[in-house]
Amino acid sequence: MSRFINERKNNWQRLEDLLSILDVSSFRGLSRAEVREFGELYRRAATDLAIARAETRDPKLVNYLNSLVIRAHGKIYRAEAQGVGLIWQFFTKDFPRTFRKNVRYMQIAFGIFIFFAIFGFITTWINSDFSHFVALSGIEYEIKANNQWWLSLNDANQLGSSQILTNNILVTFRVFSMGAFLGIGAFYDLAFEGARLGSVFALCYKINPPFGNALASFVVGHGVIELSTIFFCAGAGMMIGYALVNPGDLTRAQALKKKGMDAAKIVIGCACLLVIAGIIEGFLSPSNLPAWVKIGTGVSTGIAMYSYLFLVGSESEEEKKITA
Repeated sequence: MSRFINERKNNWQRLEDLLSILDVSSFRGLSRAEVREFGELYRRAATDLAIARAETRDPKLVNYLNSLVIRAHGKIYRAEAQGVGLIWQFFTKDFPRTFRKNVRYMQIAFGIFIFFAIFGFITTWINSDFSHFVALSGIEYEIKANNQWWLSLNDANQLGSSQILTNNILVTFRVFSMGAFLGIGAFYDLAFEGARLGSVFALCYKINPPFGNALASFVVGHGVIELSTIFFCAGAGMMIGYALVNPGDLTRAQALKKKGMDAAKIVIGCACLLVIAGIIEGFLSPSNLPAWVKIGTGVSTGIAMYSYLFLVGSESEEEKKITA
């Protein structure tokens, strides 16, 4: 039986790889050769399942092959046009599961940003000239004049909200695309933006502390979601960059395709999260509501978002065996 497994395990693994691609796309995402290969691997797996049931008493092997065949069968006979069902599956399973599977990349992005935010704050506190290195020339005048520029968003909330939303999406797509450049580009972007954020807060609290409190009150409402999506998209870009550097047992093309599908899920999910952040930033953040309302909004939306990402769509033990 060990010989049976050794001779066929590569076929089973290849079928799993193709299934992982189909988890985020239809058969149109495969080449013609891959579609034919998928059909052949499915038939072989079904045959192997029959052999395993007849000639072995190993329940783990039988259960594994049975699950593999069921997954492949479902992909073959699934209706192409599921409409709302596909959207529901994406938000209840695909997006949160993909996030959890690749969370270490987001953690790295978060670590880089926070490190340089602290670095920017401390360096600017020691020497205000550091702000010029992170494109903050002239910000000192605004702070000394107590010119809270963000309040101008109240003059035209709809326009301000749409501009903010557009800018946020551009930023996240930029860190994503930079991350695909072997991860180096995302590191630079995260470091720069982190140092810039830390620097502006250091200037505020150093020159005009009430101004710093006002800025913090403005940022906190939307900042949890907004900054998180930047980390997520940077991590998604790093996934692609790392797949090019270390494809593992796959070819670089296969690894890039596999990780690219996961990255696309994360970016699409982040674009939806940014709609929420843009609405909060355009309407709530610049409003005259008390600071506790904005802080409460930031905390509650953050808890809701991370609870969703870490808890929704949890896999059953059987599903974990299938994808292990």
